[in-house]
Amino acid sequence: MWPNMSSAPFLLTGFPGLEAAHCWISIPFFAVYIFMLLGNGTLVYLIKDDHSLHEPMYYFLVMLAGTDLMMTLTTMPIVMGILWVNHWEMSHGACFMQAYFIHSLSIVESGILLAMAYDHFIAICNPLQYTSLLTNTLVVKLGVGAFVRGFISIMPVILRLFSFPYCHSHVLSHAFCLHQEIMKLACADITFNILYPVILIFITIFLDFLIILFSYILILKTVMGIASGEERAKALNTCISHIGCVLIFYVTVISLSFIHRFGKNVPHLVHIILSYVYFLFPPLMNPIIYSIKTKQIQYGILRLLSTHRFGS
Repeated sequence: MWPNMSSAPFLLTGFPGLEAAHCWISIPFFAVYIFMLLGNGTLVYLIKDDHSLHEPMYYFLVMLAGTDLMMTLTTMPIVMGILWVNHWEMSHGACFMQAYFIHSLSIVESGILLAMAYDHFIAICNPLQYTSLLTNTLVVKLGVGAFVRGFISIMPVILRLFSFPYCHSHVLSHAFCLHQEIMKLACADITFNILYPVILIFITIFLDFLIILFSYILILKTVMGIASGEERAKALNTCISHIGCVLIFYVTVISLSFIHRFGKNVPHLVHIILSYVYFLFPPLMNPIIYSIKTKQIQYGILRLLSTHRFGS
C-alpha cells in the first residue's frame, strides 16, 4: 500500500537494562491499569445511572472519564504485552494509529478541561443565568467540539508519517508510539512535522491553559467579592477538583513536550519516567480527586456498594 515504506516493524522499548525484572515491574503496572479502568468506568456508570447527577458538570466529568478510558485502552495493553510476553514489535500502521489516538486524546482532554472551566465560571460568576446559558444542547456542542478538534487537528502530521520512508533505526525509546519519536526515524524532510505540532500545541493545549487560568482569575475576583466567608469557601471548594485535574494534566503534558523537543541532554531515564507519569497519572488521579472532593460521587459509590452488598 505504501511502496516507499520500509517493511521492518518498529521495536518498542520497556525499561532498558531491566528486562529480567519485567515480570515484577508488571505487577504495579497491572494494578494501576485495573484501577484506572475501574475508577473511570465507575464514574461513567454512576453518572449515567443516577438521574440526580444529570447536570452539565457531571456530563463534562463523564467526557473526561471517557477520554481517560480511551487513553488507557490505547496505551496500557501494549505496555502489558511488552512486560508480560516481551512483545516488542509493532507494525507501522498500528504504531501510527496509536500515535494518532494518543495525541488526539490529549487535545480532547484539554478541550474538556476548558469546557469544565467554563462551567465553573458560569456557575460562580453568573449563577442566575446558569441553567439558561449552559443547556444540554450547549454541553453536547462543547463535547463534540472538543472531540472533533482533537481528532481532526492532528491528522496532517499523522498522515504524513504513512508517506515517509524509514531507513534509520526502527527502535523507539518508549513502550508506545509518539509522533515526535517516529518522525525522527524517517529519511525525509520532516520540517512540517516539526513545526506543525509546535503551532498546534500553542493554539490548543497552551491556549486552553491560558484561558482556564484567566477564567480562574475572574472566578477568584468574584469569590473575593462575596461577603460571607462560608459562601466564599463553598464557592472555592467546588473548583478544587477541577484545579487538581488541570494541574496534573497540563504540568505533565507540557513537561513531556518540552523534554522531547529541548531535552537532548536530559538522561533517557527521565524521558521514560515522565512519559509513564503522563500516561498513568491523569487517568489514575482524576477519578480519585473527584471521588474525594465531590459528595454526590461519594454518595453514588456508597449506594452502588450497598446495592451490591444487599443484592448478594
